[in-house]
Amino acid sequence: MTKAGLEDVIAANSAICDIIGPEGKLTYRGIDIHDLARDSSFEETTYLLWFGKLPTPDALQRFSADLASHRVLPEPVIRLMRDFPRTATPMDALRTAVSALAFYDSQAHDSSEEANVAKALRVTAQTATIVAAYEQLRRGREPVPPSTQGSHAESFLRMLFNAEPDPLSVKAMDLALILHADHELNASTFAARVTAATLADMYSAVVSAIGALAGPLHGGANEQVMKMLQTIGDPQGAEAYVTQTIQAHKKIPGFGHRVYRTEDPRATHLRKMSRELGEKVGNLRWYEISRKLEELVMQQKHLYANVDFYSASCYFTMGIPIDMFTPVFATSRVAGWTAHILEQYHDNRLIRPRAEYIGLKDVAYVPMDRRVKAAS
Repeated sequence: MTKAGLEDVIAANSAICDIIGPEGKLTYRGIDIHDLARDSSFEETTYLLWFGKLPTPDALQRFSADLASHRVLPEPVIRLMRDFPRTATPMDALRTAVSALAFYDSQAHDSSEEANVAKALRVTAQTATIVAAYEQLRRGREPVPPSTQGSHAESFLRMLFNAEPDPLSVKAMDLALILHADHELNASTFAARVTAATLADMYSAVVSAIGALAGPLHGGANEQVMKMLQTIGDPQGAEAYVTQTIQAHKKIPGFGHRVYRTEDPRATHLRKMSRELGEKVGNLRWYEISRKLEELVMQQKHLYANVDFYSASCYFTMGIPIDMFTPVFATSRVAGWTAHILEQYHDNRLIRPRAEYIGLKDVAYVPMDRRVKAAS
């Protein structure tokens, strides 16, 4: 029996990420996301995803330094990005630049495990640099050179804004990177594994994932949330918006999830961070609209907020442009994509599902001369 969207179909064995939807539980390598959100860092979480265990202090220091050392982009990739039309979407720019990275990686087609881990380091570090560099270039400014100092979150924000980030923004970005790092066989991760299963190189698999993430039903969902918050304008407008949207039988962005039947555990942390960021800048409007919407949607539709809902107000309050939300998502999820690519390579089988044929059968072929006569 076919299932639309492959809902609940088990398509792979994986030891990376587990979602227990009815309980609202998410774990990376068996460790609860709440513990990681509270105590970990993006670097440590990435190490955990790739290698299956938490690092020792020395191992984490070496890994963080290694990741930081790969932030610099090949100069030809920067030159290529200078020629992108300024109307190109950030996701189009990211997809093209990541593809170009393969040209300048001598290990691009080396399929050894050592080379694949090295490529995972490079593409994870350089994705953040590409996203930040394109934001500068499309504004007519020079890219900010990456530093080998500071955390991944801190470096990314410094390049993105060309300014020293404040501690709360670094904390918020690091939290968002952890929470978005992996989520089992979501659309982009599945796309990455399908490509990797053909034994295509890692860059090809990551580009496949970026293409899938770009869709509004996946990575673009929090952009739709922020546009909705701007349309509503203030908390008093939330009730009319919800009522009109439900009556029109339209979806309210940021609510419900294919897997979770309770609150998305990632939303728990981003809700708190949205409030903290709003308090810091003295503008709680986006948080307050979000809270009112959450209350109304729960009352009327019994739907919980998902990770996209509060990430929108967090990013916007930090000053991140709306069309950069999905590239920021990619800056995090590349850690999960590469973990799954490494896992796919380790125990590979070509992913080749079947389709349930629903078309016509036993249709006779009509020669061209008879088709012409019939048409006349």
